[in-house]
Amino acid sequence: MSEVGNEEGKEVVSETTTNSSSTNGAQSVSLTGIYAFKMGMSTLYNEKGDAVAVTILKQDNWIVSQVKTPETDKYSAVQISCQPKSTKNTTNSEKGHFKKIGERTFIHTKEIRQDNVSGIQVGQTVDIGSIKKGDIIRISAQSKGRGFQGSVKRYGFAGGPAAHGSHFHRQPGSSGNRTWPGRVMPGKKFPGHMGDRQVTLKHVEVYDVLPEENVVIVKGPVPGAPNGLVRLMKE
Repeated sequence: MSEVGNEEGKEVVSETTTNSSSTNGAQSVSLTGIYAFKMGMSTLYNEKGDAVAVTILKQDNWIVSQVKTPETDKYSAVQISCQPKSTKNTTNSEKGHFKKIGERTFIHTKEIRQDNVSGIQVGQTVDIGSIKKGDIIRISAQSKGRGFQGSVKRYGFAGGPAAHGSHFHRQPGSSGNRTWPGRVMPGKKFPGHMGDRQVTLKHVEVYDVLPEENVVIVKGPVPGAPNGLVRLMKE
């Protein structure tokens, strides 16, 4: 997988449309990106009979919880939330924030920046039709955490000979310098914490979309563990 630095929510969406139909009958809004939960990988066969490795993502019932405008928040964005939260685990500040959409509070709250927020209202649901079959998207997710690992596993170092007399097996190798500069240079690949960071994949193709099941199928692997939250944005 390629890894690209990417800040959370720095996506620009140029247009939005609203639809009168959705799975629950409420008015829905189409954006140029959605959030979904990773279910796992599978293998499907295309029209030519070739096996294609795919990842299955399931979209939850995301609701618009706040619309930010330059007049009130200094920038334009749409905040969306999903998965109701129990009252006993809800703080007073959360209750006040979600007051506009009733007594519900939510576990997951994300934000999508976009220039045009006209026509979007609090309480609308996010339409899975925002992503269509054949679209080329950019996927971002939190990679699996591997804990503290050595240089061989963390960076793919070859290591030394496996023979008994080598005395050099899985060490990182030389790390210092001579008298000058007499220190370890910044960026040296040492053992340390591996994984558990945001990974972005570009140019990922949407293999299929199943609106009746709220499922998006994309080609290839997706970072993160099953049930992890994944962001899908059109390129």
